[in-house]
Amino acid sequence: MKKAITVVLLMVTTNGIYGQRNVVNQDLVWYGLFTTLDLSKKWYFQNELQERHFVNPAAQHQLLIRSHIHRILGKSGWETSLGMCLFLQNPNDPDATVKLTVPELRPHIEFAYKHKVAKVTFDHRYRVEARFFHHTNPTRTVLEDGFGFGTFRFRYRLQATIPLYKVAEKRYWKLKVSDEIHLNAGNTISKNVFEQNRVYAGVGYDILQNVSFEAGYMNLFQQRPNSDFYNRNILRLTVFHKINVNKKKG
Repeated sequence: MKKAITVVLLMVTTNGIYGQRNVVNQDLVWYGLFTTLDLSKKWYFQNELQERHFVNPAAQHQLLIRSHIHRILGKSGWETSLGMCLFLQNPNDPDATVKLTVPELRPHIEFAYKHKVAKVTFDHRYRVEARFFHHTNPTRTVLEDGFGFGTFRFRYRLQATIPLYKVAEKRYWKLKVSDEIHLNAGNTISKNVFEQNRVYAGVGYDILQNVSFEAGYMNLFQQRPNSDFYNRNILRLTVFHKINVNKKKG
């Protein structure tokens, strides 16, 4: 009962904030290639390549490369990882006249826990990122030397993967739904402690045992430093490729 009351209060508060602030609606497409290298029974490496652009007008928004190494913690369902991301950020306004690309470095540490309820796999991911932004001049028209620390960001994602139809051995149609919240922390954060929320639903198909394709819709609701908001409708198209580099021959 207490949890239900808390959820209702949060929804009312969020709707109140949404109604009082300026909301900018944007449409985007995100393309992703996720490559996983299985190194052993306990270790794997993953690399992400993502391209993100606006629709109508078409304009570059973000390009990122994220690499992380994972350690599976026995049979507990838990794993941990360390990673680094190079993030190339273009203006949040696709009509901006100055289109400076600002690099950002994001080291992160992560803990994740997976468990099954019947046929549904639940995935809890806890990630902490440190964000280092490339220096620019005050008007953000020219890059200057070096990087400076910006903020910490805390992320929690709850995801459920549901098998829909078995195509062949280890090949399925799957439904994936998730919700992820991002919280900011740091001396420069005053108004946007709540940074964003991402709600996602997508359908995946195992093309091969080690290659799958996923298409889905994400609603990204983000608070800006001035307390206004972005409401982004995103089409996500992602390819997942897994390679077992520890496979014994013969």
